[in-house]
Amino acid sequence: MTPRVSIVGAGPGAVDLLTLRALRAIEQAEVLVWTDSLVSPEIAALAPEGCERIRTSTLTLEQVMALVQERAAAGKQVVRLHDGDPCLYGALHEQICRLADAELAVEVVPGLSAYQATAAALQQELTIPGLVQTIVLGRAGGRTGVPEKESLGRLAALGASLCLYLSARHVQEVQQELLLHYPPDTPVAIGYRVSWPDQWLQVVPLTAMAQASEERGLIRTTLYVVSPALAANAEARSKLYSASHHHLFRGGA
Repeated sequence: MTPRVSIVGAGPGAVDLLTLRALRAIEQAEVLVWTDSLVSPEIAALAPEGCERIRTSTLTLEQVMALVQERAAAGKQVVRLHDGDPCLYGALHEQICRLADAELAVEVVPGLSAYQATAAALQQELTIPGLVQTIVLGRAGGRTGVPEKESLGRLAALGASLCLYLSARHVQEVQQELLLHYPPDTPVAIGYRVSWPDQWLQVVPLTAMAQASEERGLIRTTLYVVSPALAANAEARSKLYSASHHHLFRGGA
């Protein structure tokens, strides 16, 4: 069955960070249902001239899905456009279930996430050999909460590269908890609207995380990357590319 609904990740903000598959889907859309509070208008403008554009910032999920189902059932090619990657904090599960109940074929197009755009903007690797090899994507509990086994304290206890979404409103509590697990001088990258024209990106020690956020008045579209990798020295070296490391495609010393 040919998908009538495409759930598409728009990436972190910049138009040229769209995937080719996402661009093709948008260019073929007859109905664009887009998260106008988080997705760049420049990306929405890539849809064809005759495309119906529906903004979702004031709508509930039920209202959004009713519109998507109605247009798709009428034979329209519908693109549901999300910021970032729809698989991360995008209510994807609920949407897929509702569309499946309506017997509508769906495709999901991934998008570049803000943590990747942030690392690229900093020209930093988040997995440094011998220092940190794990990336954790999470958020503070806030009003909606998280499962107890995924509490911020448990995530931070790993000492990994910790990327926190949806946490700026709780930054004081977040900093306090992180200081129980990371050294005070651990670098924290604070990224606001990364890849947008008004991007603000700064690396501060963990002890300054809350102050820097509050001075900028950050409450949304903010990502924190807490990682010892951001302070890695130049001597860190991947064994995979070492001359002494033997693998299938290259002999070793």
